[in-house]
Amino acid sequence: RHNPEFTMMEVYAAYWDYEQQMQLTENLVSGIARELTGSPVISYQGREVDMTTPWERAPMDKLVSEKIGRDVSVDTDRDELVALCEEHGVEVEDSYGTGKLLLELYEKLVEGELWGPVFVTEYPKEVSPLARSHRSRPGYTERFEGIVAGSEICNGFSELNDPKEQYYRFKDQERASEHDEEAMPMDYDYVRALKYGLPPTAGL
Repeated sequence: RHNPEFTMMEVYAAYWDYEQQMQLTENLVSGIARELTGSPVISYQGREVDMTTPWERAPMDKLVSEKIGRDVSVDTDRDELVALCEEHGVEVEDSYGTGKLLLELYEKLVEGELWGPVFVTEYPKEVSPLARSHRSRPGYTERFEGIVAGSEICNGFSELNDPKEQYYRFKDQERASEHDEEAMPMDYDYVRALKYGLPPTAGL
């Protein structure tokens, strides 16, 4: 499972978005597999994983909907999502909004079963404080995580470069931090740096 303290590499590209960053990532991983083993197909815990590109792209809410057998999204009534979490043994805090509830359902019910490789895309804005808002899906971001053999191998997104929106995202995280140890603290230096300007950028 991914933990920021164990990050091995970070990549940023100006004038890219998350689509181009996904292409770089899948080509990088597939290329490494070929160079080390002579094939894009590797064996992990006695099971084959085919790293051949392109990898599948799957929106998070679609994966959760398929798993539980009904359509859910960040627009689903919060009480409905809470009931679904309770039905599936997923712990809930009063501070969780619909985006966080959707993430909890995904992490508990879906992520570990994805053999992949697959890019899980369009993470809710509530749980993606540094990612740019999705250009066509309100409430979501242009973010992806690469999943292989049930584990996250990378996290990437179109960077949020609007200092005002970034400030309010951090404030939302501050409010959530009382119940969420992964919530990010306010970073005034980062917001100030954005005021000087950041071109459209994709990070990994």
